[in-house]
Amino acid sequence: MVETIATEKSATERPARAPSLSVEDRQSMLIDVVTPLLLQHGRAVTTKQIAECAGIAEGTIFRAFGSKDELIRAAIDRHLDPEPFRAQLRLVDLDLPLEERITAIVTLMRERFTTVFTLMSALGATGPPPHSDDGRREFAEIISRSLAGDAARLNVDPARAAQIVRMIALAASVPQMRNGQSFDDGEIAALILYGIAGRPADRVSN
Repeated sequence: MVETIATEKSATERPARAPSLSVEDRQSMLIDVVTPLLLQHGRAVTTKQIAECAGIAEGTIFRAFGSKDELIRAAIDRHLDPEPFRAQLRLVDLDLPLEERITAIVTLMRERFTTVFTLMSALGATGPPPHSDDGRREFAEIISRSLAGDAARLNVDPARAAQIVRMIALAASVPQMRNGQSFDDGEIAALILYGIAGRPADRVSN
C-alpha cells in the first residue's frame, strides 16, 4: 500500500514539460546558434551541426525556416541591421570621463566591424557590407552627440572627431587593413585622443 501511494505520488510530481517556443523565439534561437558555426564553417555548415548545437531535431530547423539558406540569410540580415548597434551607441553613458567614453564607443564599433566582416568573409562575400549614406551619417551624429560635452578638449569639432573614431576603429578591426600586430580597445582610444606624440593633460602639466 505504501509503495503504491509512493508510486502514485511520484507520478503526479513529474516536472511539467517545458513549454514549446514560439516560431519567432525558435527562429531567434537558431540564429544565435548558427552565427558562430557560420564564422567557423561558412556556408559549408550542415543542418546536422546546427541541430546538434541547438539540441533539437533537424526537422525543427525546416519548420522554423524553409531551408538552411533561409536561416543563413536571416542571420546575415540580423547582423547587418544597424539599429541594434545604434541603440547600443546611444546607451553609452555621457557622464563617463572622455577617455572611458571613447573606449566604450571603440569597443562597440570593433565588435560590430569584426563580426560583420568575419561573417561576410566566411560566407564568401566580397567588398564592404551594404550601407547607406543616411545610415553612416546617423552613426556619426550619435557619436558626435556623445562627444559634444567635451568639445572644448577636442582639436576638431565633434562631428569630425566622430569620423576619426569610426575610421580608426574600422582600420583596427580588419586584419588586412591593420597589417601587423593587433591593438586592444584602450590603445585605440588613447591613439584617437592623444595621437602618437601627445599626452593626457594631467601628464603634460606635470
